[in-house]
Amino acid sequence: MSDPRFLCDEMLQRLGRWLRAAGYDTAIATPGSEDRTLVAQAHAEQRWLITRDRHLARFRNGDGRVVLLSANATTELAAELSNRFQIDWLHRPFTRCLECNTPLVPATPAQLDRVPKSALAIAREGWYCPTCDKVLWRGSHVRRMRRTLEHFERGEWDIATE
Repeated sequence: MSDPRFLCDEMLQRLGRWLRAAGYDTAIATPGSEDRTLVAQAHAEQRWLITRDRHLARFRNGDGRVVLLSANATTELAAELSNRFQIDWLHRPFTRCLECNTPLVPATPAQLDRVPKSALAIAREGWYCPTCDKVLWRGSHVRRMRRTLEHFERGEWDIATE
């Protein structure tokens, strides 16, 4: 079975970024997108449209790809989504750009020259987003985010998220 692909509405940007951090192909709605446009995008791209918007959920009768969540906090939303889709929060961590969803590729030595030298002293590796033209590395922020993903994976929802 293939991995679920998601489209988070405008309200669920933070949840969308956590799904990307876990390695899931997750689009995030453009601010101000109309409901019908989001449903059409989800259908065309074979994504599950994740929302808290009850009005948007009225489109569920179509192909059933609209999922209404009821929680408020990001951790509660992650828990609810985990129950619905059996999300593996350690699926393929940090393999997608958190900003644009593009799969990351290993950074070249020339691209690594753009990383602070102090960061490369820990590990001389990094990743590159060909869409954003950003070089990423495993700094302390990645360690903190990984700990959060590990809490999610264990079903520990009483934590603060970044």
